Amino acid sequence: MAEGCGMNCIKYLVFIFNFLFALTGLVTIIVGAVIQSSYHHYEFFIGETFWTAPIVLIIVGSLIFVISFLGCCGALRESSWMILTFSVFLMLIFITEIGIGIAGYIKHGELPEILEGQFNKTLDEYTNSVEAQHAWSLVQGELECCGIKGPSDWRPIFKNKTVPAMCCHLLPKDVKQCTTDHASKIGCLPKLLEFLDKKSLLLGGVGIGIALVQLIGVIFACCLSRAFRENYETV
Repeated sequence: MAEGCGMNCIKYLVFIFNFLFALTGLVTIIVGAVIQSSYHHYEFFIGETFWTAPIVLIIVGSLIFVISFLGCCGALRESSWMILTFSVFLMLIFITEIGIGIAGYIKHGELPEILEGQFNKTLDEYTNSVEAQHAWSLVQGELECCGIKGPSDWRPIFKNKTVPAMCCHLLPKDVKQCTTDHASKIGCLPKLLEFLDKKSLLLGGVGIGIALVQLIGVIFACCLSRAFRENYETV
């Protein structure tokens, strides 16, 4: 009787855990979608390498959401093979996330060099590219910065003290043209790098949290699968 009660406790504990696990998958999807949809226009400066992380987060969250229902069904039906399959899938996702995390950490070290190269490229293309002009307007307007490292970076483009209008965020009413005198003195390279570092911390925090939950889930699932198997063997 006590053994049956203990089995039921474990079963419903795993069911509740998997329900919470499904919610973490949903949160992961939302976090990845928000970052991807809100900040994807910076891809023009950093390429697609950095923003593959939110896409991976969305995919992993979707897999977690689906796999968690396999765990719930296995717990309720007391199916050892469903629980075992659930734990195997969970472990594979866990290992994949560790690999992605290591690759992301290594890639993040190359970010300043990637940013500087892309900024210089788009600055050279500014006069002849509408896309480059739009990208610079976005980054200078949203981050309240000017040029790569400062407003003087625009001198080779305009050949004078003129800078793009988005460089001047507090232009006096009597001044009609944005120049280096009134432009933001902060470059966009350090501002964007700081911005991306914050997003990396958010992605890393979510990833670590999910990985810990997954590891606990694997342990629970393996224990439950063994308990179900031993229970049926004794019947």
